[in-house]
Amino acid sequence: MGFKALLSLPLAKTTVKNIKKWAAKPQETQQKVFEELIEGGKKTAFGKDHNFKEIKSYQDFKNKVPLRTYEDLQPYINRITKGEKDVLWPGLPLYLAKTSGTTAGTKYIPITNDSIPNHIDSAKNALLSYIAETGNADFVDGKMIFLQGSPILNKTAGIDTGRLSGIVAHHVPQYLQKNRMPSWETNCIEDWETKVSKIAAETSPEDMRLISGIPAWVQMYFEILLKQTGKKTIKEIFPNFSLFVYGGVNFGPYKAAFKKLIGNQIPSVETYPASEGFIAFQNSQKDDGLLMVLNKGIFYEFIPLDEIHNENPTRLSVWQTELHQSYALVINNNAGLWGYMIGDVVKIVSTVPYKIRVVGRTKHFISAFGEHVIAEEVESTMEEVQQLFGCSVKEFHVAPQVAPANGLPYHEWLIEFNELPPNFDAFANKIDALMQKKNIYYKDLIDGKILRSVVITKIASEGFNNFMRSRGKLGGQNKIPRLANDRSFADLLQEFKL
Repeated sequence: MGFKALLSLPLAKTTVKNIKKWAAKPQETQQKVFEELIEGGKKTAFGKDHNFKEIKSYQDFKNKVPLRTYEDLQPYINRITKGEKDVLWPGLPLYLAKTSGTTAGTKYIPITNDSIPNHIDSAKNALLSYIAETGNADFVDGKMIFLQGSPILNKTAGIDTGRLSGIVAHHVPQYLQKNRMPSWETNCIEDWETKVSKIAAETSPEDMRLISGIPAWVQMYFEILLKQTGKKTIKEIFPNFSLFVYGGVNFGPYKAAFKKLIGNQIPSVETYPASEGFIAFQNSQKDDGLLMVLNKGIFYEFIPLDEIHNENPTRLSVWQTELHQSYALVINNNAGLWGYMIGDVVKIVSTVPYKIRVVGRTKHFISAFGEHVIAEEVESTMEEVQQLFGCSVKEFHVAPQVAPANGLPYHEWLIEFNELPPNFDAFANKIDALMQKKNIYYKDLIDGKILRSVVITKIASEGFNNFMRSRGKLGGQNKIPRLANDRSFADLLQEFKL
């Protein structure tokens, strides 16, 4: 074990000890954050508009601050992008994180001097928690790669502006700079395919030990590595590769493909970063729950899933939530986001301490016939059928077909396979059986002959990547949703089917 790895062990133990302290007192921890946020927001334009001086309790806050989407908050954001200070949080933001919006075009999410530690410290704590629990710190002595967007930042009213991953690249600790890959020049390449190809060439001779990124793009990186080197597995190229860190999507459906590409199963750590804040991370290898970051400038609220479309839904603090229930997540933070619905659906999987799992997006679901299918159901189904049939799926998307040319309506599963199942009909039937088991509404629709069984459309090799390329969305943080309530993706993907 090298010098850096040895030093990381006592640091990891101290860090985890501190994490356990605030995690054991969720209400006290969140109440402290709440009070700090209200105090910080009092003299801002938003605080004055919403009478923050009169807020003494969480109930007061709910009475004065309505829930908001980005579109609702945009008038305040527009003032910031014109250089106005003290709009949502004191002063000007340190950064504006650019992210894609569905109805508002490009979104600009403020990151302040007060909120940036949430992003940096939470990522660090995820790794230290892994080291403390497992004692495995050797990866600290080798090379690490974070597949991310370009770190080149532009200016908006004097504020550095870019993708979150590019912003975070400017805050890699000094002691890890020599470990970090790829080179700055390569990281700045804008074209994703050119960039990944260059990254593969640059890293293949190195002692890569930690690899991080969105699974779909890490998979692309692995495939290019194997093609460039002529090797059969990633372990042949990187024998000391020992930790995979990911976020952004459920890793379950990718497990089979990754195991084959790597050559064996690699320990992994799941994280839940967003432009709005680093919300949670996997702090233990013993379960897949993500520990909520309760102490770093974010006060969380939760809306029961069945009330998400209500005009005045119930708003709960973290300590008012119930185990195994799903909620739409709302955040208030020291970047000036107030009552902000980030669009994610999470399930409470532990209350001692509070842990969540991301189970979908509020806008990504299928309920064309009242079935209320969510991402968790289709993703877990896909993971299970791959294990049962020994096949491997690269990517997939599910959408309803409401008006087929013939027969009853159905759910269409558009799937790009790495390896086809040996019995395709049995594979399709098992998907349908599992979906009926997981979703009683879907089962009722099948039994009532409102829907017929799933229809699978095979997408050609590289079809999903070619689709994203055709839209100028290949790489970075871009990804196709697992499911949609319309055919905006499904119809376009037909061009890439076998």
